[in-house]
Amino acid sequence: MAIHDVECCDFYQIHDDVVKAVKEKMPDDDDLYDLAEIFKVFGDSTRIKILYVLFEAEMCVCDIAQLLNMTQSAISHQLRILKQSKLVKNRREGKAVFYSLADGHVRSIIDQGYEHIKE
Repeated sequence: MAIHDVECCDFYQIHDDVVKAVKEKMPDDDDLYDLAEIFKVFGDSTRIKILYVLFEAEMCVCDIAQLLNMTQSAISHQLRILKQSKLVKNRREGKAVFYSLADGHVRSIIDQGYEHIKE
């Protein structure tokens, strides 16, 4: 979009009441940075596929790799990122490690994004 396609004010005027009201509701910069980082994690289709898999069942790396036709190493790498971002959790059963969604928020975020692209 070119600059001339954006509507601008005909004259320069700051609406202090609106600016102040919005500023009071804005999260602090650290929280906005963290929010942007979490959305970066959602920006990878492999991670989205893994999250969809985990919507259906708790699974180990081997099963996820088989289902998505990927290497265990590639899945482990993506699961590490998802776990660091607190989107998935794991539990150990003997030598096996099973992964699941961290909480219901993860599914809500994905569902809302999917609903948005389908509009």
